[in-house]
Amino acid sequence: MGAQGAQGILFVERRLRIPDVLGFCGMTPTLETDRLLLRRWRGSDREAFQKINADLRVMEFFPALLTAEETDQAIVRIEKHFEEHGFGLYAAELRATGTMVGYVGLSIPRFHAPFMPAVEIGWRFAFEVWGRGLATEGARAVVDHAFRDLRLPSLVSFTVPGNVRSRRVMEKIGMEHDADGDFEHPGMPVGHALRRHVLYRLHAESHGAEGA
Repeated sequence: MGAQGAQGILFVERRLRIPDVLGFCGMTPTLETDRLLLRRWRGSDREAFQKINADLRVMEFFPALLTAEETDQAIVRIEKHFEEHGFGLYAAELRATGTMVGYVGLSIPRFHAPFMPAVEIGWRFAFEVWGRGLATEGARAVVDHAFRDLRLPSLVSFTVPGNVRSRRVMEKIGMEHDADGDFEHPGMPVGHALRRHVLYRLHAESHGAEGA
């Protein structure tokens, strides 16, 4: 499950190599909710994330499953995003058990679209923890961080029309469907079932915070 259906596709950069222990940027905060610890990535997260990305149920709205190598490279890219922009997709850990169960966070889409430039909020969680409200809980914490700490003026999220679970999370965190902004994802070929995407927006002022 995740806002990042065909959107926010994690393209693999083969030249990058994942270290055993990923660096932690001192200025990047750790976010906590009642049940989640949202933190930077660790080398020990690889196996759990590989399993998530190889699950057909989780990847239903993606064009393909990710191999173990592709998942490792995705983690490297996520960490690189943190280093370059000061925010990114946080690894989501259950506070009660210390188990890494997915991610939730912010990213800058890597494709051209009419709504760009923008910052996207997205999530992906292991099937085993679906139905517990964890995506909504984590996303709310990320929204607060985006508007209160990062002073971002707005956020977007997008997915294919049929991804009802993620659309429901978007609505629960206060996002509104911008029907005029729906678009054809340039990463998908013309005629592909995952090419059409719906766009959701959330503005700082409507959230009760002021952007920069």
